[in-house]
Amino acid sequence: MIADPLRMAWRVYRLRWKRRELLWRAIRAGHRLVPVADRSGAIRRGDVLAVTTLRNERPRLPEFLDHHRRLGVAHFLMVDNNSDDGSPAYLADQPDVSLWRCDAGYRSARFGLDWAGALLLRHGRGHWCLTVDVDELLVYPRHDTRPLPELVAHLDRIGQPGLGALMLDLYPSGPLGEADAPADWPLAEQLPWFDPGPYRCQRLLPRRNLWVQGGVRERVFFAQEPRLSPTLNKLPLMRWNWRQVYVNSTHSMLPPRLNDIYDGPGGSRLSGVLLHSKFLPQIVQKSQEELSRRQHFADPDRYTAYHRAILAQPVLRGPASLRYKGWQQLVDLGLMGTGGWASSPDA
Repeated sequence: MIADPLRMAWRVYRLRWKRRELLWRAIRAGHRLVPVADRSGAIRRGDVLAVTTLRNERPRLPEFLDHHRRLGVAHFLMVDNNSDDGSPAYLADQPDVSLWRCDAGYRSARFGLDWAGALLLRHGRGHWCLTVDVDELLVYPRHDTRPLPELVAHLDRIGQPGLGALMLDLYPSGPLGEADAPADWPLAEQLPWFDPGPYRCQRLLPRRNLWVQGGVRERVFFAQEPRLSPTLNKLPLMRWNWRQVYVNSTHSMLPPRLNDIYDGPGGSRLSGVLLHSKFLPQIVQKSQEELSRRQHFADPDRYTAYHRAILAQPVLRGPASLRYKGWQQLVDLGLMGTGGWASSPDA
């Protein structure tokens, strides 16, 4: 009877110190960020902000920015990590982008999370912040008619401090390295297909974070070792305060209660989907590069076979693949929940 309360108290203590450790990492990382175009003085109270880190993502940037501008993002806070493809010059010319440079190792910065954490601490407090990668486009119920300021006002009203999302891989009809449409066409035209399932979820202690796996990458690349398949749950949109921190990408957070906001595919809570453009034609070159850079996994050796399988340029489309049609389709499939939000314009 005594051991369980003691064990619980010890877990709470360790998580509290873990949170402090990660906050200090973000503070220290902020000293390594060199401003390239700091327009953060233009941020106004109530603005929805987007935070991201990147390296060599020039082809994705126009749609990434335009999509999230249309959703209602007012300002982008971005860290460039040694891009040599023109990304910094392009971003420095965008009037709603503040850009910093960091030359440190991506992996040693917790895969860029320390840099993102620095910007969230410095500029995000009191704002709703969308923390996403450049290869992710957020969609949610009624995103085409009800922008982010309406969504976050609704979340504030119902006391939900964030929006969880499933990362949904889109892919082409043919082999990797190809696309179904030219590079300047919308993502859903270039990569029109996705796996509707199966997806499996479990809740992990002590952080209470959800762990969602499945989908096309597990089906094609990790069928023999499904536990190694990518984690697909994220908490990309959060009302930010200085006491919270991302732990593992945007998959989980501290304090643990924040992880409760997402109940995964098939859940009843209001949630979104991140359309993932990983499988644009650049994936072949990026996988070849990653075999030598070794910056994207905590244990790169375990994923060498994955990158080599991508280099073989397989066809991902299968008998159960569906063509992406929009947010209503994702709701009907149970891949994101409405929580009452989409049922009425006054919800």
